[in-house]
Amino acid sequence: MAPSISLNHFPRRVVCLSDEVAELLYLLGEQDRMVGVSGFSTRPPEVRQKPRVSTFRNADFEAVLGLQPDLIITYSDVQAEITREASMQGLTVLNCNQRSIQEIFETITMISRIVGKQAEGERLVADYADGLESIRAAAAEFPWRPRVFFEEWNDPLISGIEWVEELIEIAGGKPIFAELRKHRKAKDRVVSWESVVERNPDVIFASWCGMKVKFEEITARAAADQITAVRERRLYEIPSSIILQPGPAALTEGVRLLHAHLARVVNSGKL
Repeated sequence: MAPSISLNHFPRRVVCLSDEVAELLYLLGEQDRMVGVSGFSTRPPEVRQKPRVSTFRNADFEAVLGLQPDLIITYSDVQAEITREASMQGLTVLNCNQRSIQEIFETITMISRIVGKQAEGERLVADYADGLESIRAAAAEFPWRPRVFFEEWNDPLISGIEWVEELIEIAGGKPIFAELRKHRKAKDRVVSWESVVERNPDVIFASWCGMKVKFEEITARAAADQITAVRERRLYEIPSSIILQPGPAALTEGVRLLHAHLARVVNSGKL
């Protein structure tokens, strides 16, 4: 007798090394499928109770294999070697590479289908889209749009990735390096401090992944006092956990914080 084939089988043991997807699985109510996560996963707090089997770039494959996963989820070129090693170990691996708001929506929809929660995923996307449109509408009332430099890293100086620059525009700002947003690799978004001074942002947002922003370092740079953002003390840290993870946090808490800071700037009466 031929074995029966189930048409409703979904991954049951997922090692999720992509922080934003780990958060998504909790939002979908599918956290019990996760048997391992990245050591840097923080959202929601309960994720810290899951076995930690990787850093950003390296994984403990002895530990991973011990978890007997039927799916590993990784993110971008940063985890390319983890993705390769997982394949070499004979494991099923999905490497996501979303870099824009549209791609974030597509990834949410795809992961939701993979775990059998397509309808729930589509509702999340609709809710996020509505939330972004509400912020965009509020920002449309701003009397002016501040020029914004988003500092994704300090050395070398890296400008914002695509979804961050898009969220800044939705929140009411005008990115000063908008022409670089489509570059998917960080090395292609490296800028000089001199060019930042020349473009003279009204606001500087900084988010150094895994490291506390040192504002004294920014203000001590050459000719920093020529920048409006520095003179007016409009330097703000945006936690990397809510802006540099291309998923739910950036589409909610991240963009709201950007908008709140920009609203205070434009309502201060200072141009």
